[in-house]
Amino acid sequence: MNEPNATPHTQPTHATPPTATGKNQRLMSLDVLRGLTVMLMIFVNNGAGDDIFPMLKHAKWNGMTLADLVFPFFLFIMGVASYLSLKKYQFEWSAPLVRKIMKRTVLLFAIGLGLNWFHMLCAGNPFDLAHLRVMGVMQRIGLCYGFTSFAVLIFATVARASGTKRAMTGGLSALIAIIIIYHAFMLLAYGGFNYDASTNFLAQFDQTILGSDHLYHKSPVDPEGLSSTLAAACNTLIGFLMASLAFGKRRPDPARVALRVFGDGGGLLLVLATLLCGFISLNKRVWSPTYILMTCALAALLQAALIALIDVYPMARKWMVAKGLGKLTLIFGTNPLFLYVGSEMVAIVLSAIGVSDAYYNLLHSAIPSAAWASVAYSLTFVALMTLMGYPLWKRRIFIKL
Repeated sequence: MNEPNATPHTQPTHATPPTATGKNQRLMSLDVLRGLTVMLMIFVNNGAGDDIFPMLKHAKWNGMTLADLVFPFFLFIMGVASYLSLKKYQFEWSAPLVRKIMKRTVLLFAIGLGLNWFHMLCAGNPFDLAHLRVMGVMQRIGLCYGFTSFAVLIFATVARASGTKRAMTGGLSALIAIIIIYHAFMLLAYGGFNYDASTNFLAQFDQTILGSDHLYHKSPVDPEGLSSTLAAACNTLIGFLMASLAFGKRRPDPARVALRVFGDGGGLLLVLATLLCGFISLNKRVWSPTYILMTCALAALLQAALIALIDVYPMARKWMVAKGLGKLTLIFGTNPLFLYVGSEMVAIVLSAIGVSDAYYNLLHSAIPSAAWASVAYSLTFVALMTLMGYPLWKRRIFIKL
């Protein structure tokens, strides 16, 4: 299966922190950011032909393209929304909450496995389970969600026991730092940047745990392998941490506080990532520390911009949400799971029956540039998913786990 670029976030879309009005309203800017991410995911994941603009493809190894932003943005968004969801439970252990976390984690993983198997089914080898890819974007996001949720509950328990409210945020900050430093050390000390599976410790780890036949083989390292999933969880942890700082206390003007937290936090991470890029390369395949910090920085800054346009300034909110791109993003942002899984299944089926190639060739016959013909194909796919998602959005039907 083609390497997916993102996976949808499955937190309740009705999670609602206080806004500038002082009432509990939907965090519309989060839905818009999620929608933009899903739209971009579907767009870059459905390019056709061999000639695609470089920025719409994943970087082969070191470096970062527009396509490389989608998945980490989703993990960051998941962290923000997880805070809003877990806050309703006061971050306290309970049987219903643990069941809820476990259910979502398992279902996300199972859906990812199902997509991998569906690709094998349409390729005509549904019983070749010995070569079924175990990991994937859905599987990784499930593991990141489960890890973050349980880590938060543990640190919240410590905070209550110590009587220190800052213990949860302090503990999460320390955990993020430890994971990033550890991952940087392992990458630099044990060949994590080697473009050779035989000498790259991430590839060797995944081969040992999962087996070579169950991995992605279009790059030396499985980009969603187990070996880098803990590092990927940092994107979710950072999103959660920023949300806790932004929405953790009742304030007279909470939207502006959130704007400041995401803006300042994103700026700080951007400076840190830029400084470290001189020593550690940006690399999605190995989920390098600079990649973590840079993508979280960009996601936070974009979230800050959307908070300003949607949650702070009423006139901008009216235009952003009710018209044009803003309205379109809400279609994708309120049903990301349905539209992501639907787009993957439709793409697999169309490819299997030859429709994808036929339609791309038709476009290419009318558009001389192969790259622009690919863009036209991707836009058609986004339009198709819009038609699938619009009735659900119109009827306020939100499909979630």
